[in-house]
Amino acid sequence: MTTECLEGLDIKSDGVYVDLTFGGGGHSRLILSQLESGRLLAFDQDDDAEEIAHEIQSPNFTFIKSNFRYIDRYLKLYQVSKVDGILADLGVSSHQIDEAERGFSFRFDADLDMRMSQNQSKTAKIVIQNYSERELHRIFGLYGEIKNAKTLGKGIASARINQPIETTSDLRKVCEKFAPKHREYKYLAQVFQALRIEVNDEIKALEEMLKATSEILKIGGRLVILSYHSLEDRPVKNIMTKGKLFGEPEKDIYGNVISPFKPIHRKPILASSEEMTKNTRATSAKLRIAERI
Repeated sequence: MTTECLEGLDIKSDGVYVDLTFGGGGHSRLILSQLESGRLLAFDQDDDAEEIAHEIQSPNFTFIKSNFRYIDRYLKLYQVSKVDGILADLGVSSHQIDEAERGFSFRFDADLDMRMSQNQSKTAKIVIQNYSERELHRIFGLYGEIKNAKTLGKGIASARINQPIETTSDLRKVCEKFAPKHREYKYLAQVFQALRIEVNDEIKALEEMLKATSEILKIGGRLVILSYHSLEDRPVKNIMTKGKLFGEPEKDIYGNVISPFKPIHRKPILASSEEMTKNTRATSAKLRIAERI
């Protein structure tokens, strides 16, 4: 949904924009192509993303190697007080998934890594080998929305006593014993999603970033976020519709919701059937756009 994301930003040639998920640089390059005197700051904590960013030779471009949870402090560092638009594509980049040694996918045999940043110490292997049965139950239930999360947690805790679970293949063999028949692929995807979220503290990072956006965006500025599962979409929806992450929205004496944002569309934008055919990951994508008011 690249076109929809760029349209959602409503780019001005002299505006200041932030791409919170640089990845392979696709969105950043398209934003830059529409800027004249404007500026783009792009965030990513991945070493490979940093290498790709070095290829962009533009005076309008600044790459920041950091987790987007620190958006407010880095913008202050670069003397940016307000911006015209913020874009975040919360999906794992194709490059990360397809690079076998990163351990993001169960399609390849590799060490259980799953770190977005190679500088952090926690890996998926550490989680699988050291988390208690109760902790495993929590992350698989909360982040993977796995129905038999307790049973899976117990199964992994038992299996690692006899043999360490150190690779994606090791974990896959254990998980397949607990997967519903004919739904093995989806089950494994949920397990790996849960681990990735835990390793990278993704939900907390997202919440911290979302809370900062209302202070960073100019009046009339756009917040454009593409999410891929309900755990991401829920806080995005809440911040855009209620102005807060949790609880009921604040209202004025007339019952109107008090929020710094106005959603541009009543419902999220979904991928077209044509895009879903070309890219299966787009099937679960939800695009939400809001304007700072």
